[in-house]
Amino acid sequence: MPEEILINATLRETRVAVMENGVVQELMIERTSRRGLIGNIYMGKVSRVLPGMQAAFIDIGIARTAFLHASDIARPGAPAPDAQADEPGIRELLREGQLLPVQVMKDPIGTKGARLTTKMTIPSRYLVMLPTGGKVGVSSRIEDEAERDRLKAAMETILPADPVSGYIVRTAAEGASLEALRADTLFLDKLWAAINAGAASARSGQLIHEDLSLAVRVIRDIVGHDIERVQVDAERTFDRMRQFAAQFMPEIESKIELYDGRRPILDLYCVEEDIEKALKRQVALKSGGYVIFDQTEAMTTIDVNTGGYVGHRNLEETIFRTNLEAAVTIARQLRLRNLGGIIIIDFIDMLDANHRGQVLEALETALAADHARTQISEHSALGLVEMTRKRTRESLEHIMCQSCPACRGNGYVKAPETVCYEIFREILRQHRQFRFDELVVLAHQDVVELLLDEESSGLAELEELTGKPIRLQNETMFAPDRFDVVLM
Repeated sequence: MPEEILINATLRETRVAVMENGVVQELMIERTSRRGLIGNIYMGKVSRVLPGMQAAFIDIGIARTAFLHASDIARPGAPAPDAQADEPGIRELLREGQLLPVQVMKDPIGTKGARLTTKMTIPSRYLVMLPTGGKVGVSSRIEDEAERDRLKAAMETILPADPVSGYIVRTAAEGASLEALRADTLFLDKLWAAINAGAASARSGQLIHEDLSLAVRVIRDIVGHDIERVQVDAERTFDRMRQFAAQFMPEIESKIELYDGRRPILDLYCVEEDIEKALKRQVALKSGGYVIFDQTEAMTTIDVNTGGYVGHRNLEETIFRTNLEAAVTIARQLRLRNLGGIIIIDFIDMLDANHRGQVLEALETALAADHARTQISEHSALGLVEMTRKRTRESLEHIMCQSCPACRGNGYVKAPETVCYEIFREILRQHRQFRFDELVVLAHQDVVELLLDEESSGLAELEELTGKPIRLQNETMFAPDRFDVVLM
């Protein structure tokens, strides 16, 4: 379980590191220019109906049209989800040009547009409201039967006999009081009423409801009794988080701390180093072996190798120990890189069936703390382990990198936007540690142009903060992701 959360917040980017036993296990990044859409509600316009796919393309006002499947369309008085035999076709549900409120359930990933639903879900601290359903469910992560019964009984006390909306009791509600659950239902009722009022006057492509910022979402969704503290290095974000906690989660308000140390917070915990490693194909194992990650649009393949590990007993034992270590490393890297979809793992071939079972068990145990839902199959006839991990947002590589112009898409280099933010952090680091009269930034032409154009305001703010001029110089020999900050 997570013990500490570190938040590095700037005007352009927020990065959240979830720490367990002093090691980063999960990283979330949100950029102002590309905020995630999950949870947002738009007034969509049906641009094309596809009967052959039982789906439709919906214009929600973003670059790519989004995708809505017939199974994700709410219908008043519809039968239970299992009763699909007499479901109406997509043309009976939608027509081209029709306006309807839709919620994003998956961000655009790669060449795929956002995935939509009309079965809205509105989350709060302890509950998820289902406006189109009338049942109450309890998160499967709450395993204590007595606690599950208590929470169900509490919700039956709060809700009317025949509720219009349904609710899912979240994992965070374990141990929550009746008053706290009632306060959440009142909050969700008011929020849903406001969303309905906004939808009544919304135009095509208009945003009706936007989810909370990443820093506040982390407080709502992740922080629980097991979290020792949350450290954030930006005062404005700290104030916003404390205000949210004071209103909705007073029990954790004291755990939110403002970090004001001279050394950058993610540097202090070696998170920056782990981010760099997570962008590389190869991950070294302590034993001397290594794991290779290859991410494609269709799937992610993972290959385990013994490398320089020769063991101490025999070949089978060497292979078994390498695979055990690799299983734990793979589970962590899946979370850190946020890899999803179909994943194929090629462990080193093991002859002993007992060894194969233990490696699978180690993988499942290591993935138990993962917030994303995973499914793992047994070793196939070819000795491969097939698994899936729910994918709702882009991977770390897709957020921070772009296709390399030098290798025509066969590899990745950091995007100019990422390099700009690294330059900003380096300038702040130099400002805190050294005295200087002027700064000269040497970088690739694409980075310099971005700093002079879209990121010029951020550069001006840094000049005001440091009280020193910052000069940019184009270096034609630099790779797109290389830069240097020179003190003058």
